[in-house]
Amino acid sequence: MRRFLVVLLTLVAILAAGWFALQRADIGYDRLELVYANSDSRILPLENGLRVHYRDVGPRDAPAIVLVHGFSSSLHTWEPWVANLKRDYRVISLDLPGHGLTNCLDGDRIGTEQFVETVDAVTRALGVDKFTLAGNSMGGGVAWAYALAHPARLEGLVLVDASGWPETSQEEQSDPLVFKLLSNPVARRLMKNTDMTWLVRDGLRDSFANPDLATDEMVYRYTALARAPCHRDALMALTSGGKGRIWATKEALSDIKTPTLILHGEQDNLIPVAAARKFADAIPGAELVIYPDAGHLPQEELAEESAEDLRSFLADINAPETASAEPAEDG
Repeated sequence: MRRFLVVLLTLVAILAAGWFALQRADIGYDRLELVYANSDSRILPLENGLRVHYRDVGPRDAPAIVLVHGFSSSLHTWEPWVANLKRDYRVISLDLPGHGLTNCLDGDRIGTEQFVETVDAVTRALGVDKFTLAGNSMGGGVAWAYALAHPARLEGLVLVDASGWPETSQEEQSDPLVFKLLSNPVARRLMKNTDMTWLVRDGLRDSFANPDLATDEMVYRYTALARAPCHRDALMALTSGGKGRIWATKEALSDIKTPTLILHGEQDNLIPVAAARKFADAIPGAELVIYPDAGHLPQEELAEESAEDLRSFLADINAPETASAEPAEDG
C-alpha cells in the first residue's frame, strides 16, 4: 500500500510540474502591436473604456463595408478580402472586444450584445452612416443580430459560415477537440493559462478543407493574441455562453429586409452547411453560395472566388437607381 501511495504521489507531482511548466503569462498590448499592427492600424478609444483596434482603408467617398471576425480570431482573417476590395470600396475591419488588439472590459458583459454595440459605436465614430456588414462565424452572428437591431443603417448583409442556430446533439459530437474541452468548466479552468498552441493548431486545421493552410505563423498569431491581458478570461466567458446571446429563429430572421448574401464552405467542420440553408430559407430574398472545396473560412481558403462573389453582390446593391421614364404626353 505504501509503495502504491509513493507511486501515486510521484505521478501527481510529475503532472503538477508539467502543468506549471505549461503556464504562460500575459503579453502586453505594446509588444503585440509591434508584431500584429501595421501602418493602417488605428486605436479608437470609446466612452465605455474600450480601445478598439481597427483599419479603415479605401476611398472615403466609396460605399463602405464593415468586416467582423469570429471567435478567438481577429481582423487579420479579412486581409485577402481587404486587399481585393480597397481599390473600389471603403473597407473597415475591426477587432471585437477581447480579441486581436482590442482590450476587454468586465467579462460578464462580453457577448453578442456588447459586440453589436461596439460595431455601432465604431461606425458612428468614423462617420459611416450606411454600410454593408459582413461577419464570419461568431461575427456572422453579430452581423445578423446587428441587422435586427439597426436595420436602417445597413445597405447589405453578408453571412460567412455564420453562427446562430442551436447545435443538434449530433453536431455537438462532431465538434473539434478544442471546443469540446472548452465546453467543460473544469477543463476551462485548468487550461486557461496553459500553452494552448497544440489545441489552436488542431482547431485551425479543422477549420480548413485543406488543413495545411493552418500555417505555423497563423497558429502563433492566434495563440499570442489570446494572451493579451484579459483575453483568455473573455474567450472562456464566451465558451460558456457569453452575455446577450441571441439564437436564430426563422420567425426572428424573417424580419430582416436588408439584401443578404450567404457564403458557406460545404466542408465546414464547425458550422454545418445546413445552417447556411436555414439562413437562406429564413431571410427573405437571401442569395446563397456554397463552396464545395472550402471549410469554415472561405474568405481565406477561397479568397479570390469569395471576394468576386462579394463584389457582384456589392455592385448590385450599390447600383444607381434608374429613374422611371416619364409618361409621354398626348399631343
